[in-house]
Amino acid sequence: MFTGIVEEIGEVSHVITGGRAGVLTLRASLVTQQTKPGDSIAVNGVCLTVTSLTKDGFCADVMPETLRRSNLGSLKQGDRVNLERAMAADGRFGGHIVSGHIDGTGTITGLKREENAVWVTIAAERPVLELIVKKGSVAVDGISLTVSDLTVDGFSVSVIPHTGAQTTLLQKKAGDPVNLENDLIGKYVRRLMETAATAPAQSRISEEFLARYGFM
Repeated sequence: MFTGIVEEIGEVSHVITGGRAGVLTLRASLVTQQTKPGDSIAVNGVCLTVTSLTKDGFCADVMPETLRRSNLGSLKQGDRVNLERAMAADGRFGGHIVSGHIDGTGTITGLKREENAVWVTIAAERPVLELIVKKGSVAVDGISLTVSDLTVDGFSVSVIPHTGAQTTLLQKKAGDPVNLENDLIGKYVRRLMETAATAPAQSRISEEFLARYGFM
């Protein structure tokens, strides 16, 4: 489990691809502290398992499903990535609940400065947009952000200077892909609603049911 608060910008030092899977080697210093093989680190918002530590970073396997759903397959040597260790049990939720399981990718369509902030507009597919709400949370390349505007084909976020300096988002340009993860709560709510809609009539929750058991 992550919070979407990026701890460090790492650098891709080596990429091995074989068929539909691959291995990433990344340079990093902060996120490797007290980290051991088997631990989880979010790379551009994708939860990866550390397979080994190097003198200046770590290695992680990337499976075919991850490459299909994320932008990790386009990474090359020298690319910079957002890194976050899994949240400690005694840590603080500075962002929102992020699982590191990407729902899809979006495409940056524009960046526009407004005083000290930068508006970033991202186009996304309908399955992702259906779970995005204005003023709600979304993870973009592992960054916890607030949705400032929402349209039929995309959404916008306003990036403050600190976030811009601590992440790779403002280094991107129009046309670049970004990993998107919807708010976990919204996904569970939709699943429950889908299940309720197909359940037998006698098992559905209704106003009568709630009133009968003292919830109204």
